[in-house]
Amino acid sequence: MTKILIVDDNLDNQEILSRRLQLAGNFQIAVASNGKQALEIAAVIKPDLILMDLRMPVMDGYEATRALKQTEWGKNIPVVAITAYASREHMHKALNAGCCDFIAKPILDYALMGRKIRALLGMEEPQRAPHHFQAA
Repeated sequence: MTKILIVDDNLDNQEILSRRLQLAGNFQIAVASNGKQALEIAAVIKPDLILMDLRMPVMDGYEATRALKQTEWGKNIPVVAITAYASREHMHKALNAGCCDFIAKPILDYALMGRKIRALLGMEEPQRAPHHFQAA
């Protein structure tokens, strides 16, 4: 089963993303509340993809992504920045830290997010009409 690690210090965001991902595919979900915790969890579960908030206490998403990309086991894990800081500057900073994609919060199109995630994981699109979710 495909493993996704959600890293966000906001419990509501963790819950919303977890639920939406369960609707989008057959994913095993793990959560972390900061970058330090994310690195500890990722070292154990070796996720297939990480959804990373950028602004968090203890260790932010930029630092956590840079540290992950320095490890032998984590250097190829796709990291998607999910953040309310959606300026071009923040996007470039996230990509320079090692993120492979950038999704602005609030997420208004969960179907698009699901397609991006499946594409990054190399999964084929389902042969059915896309779901349209309303933002929570």
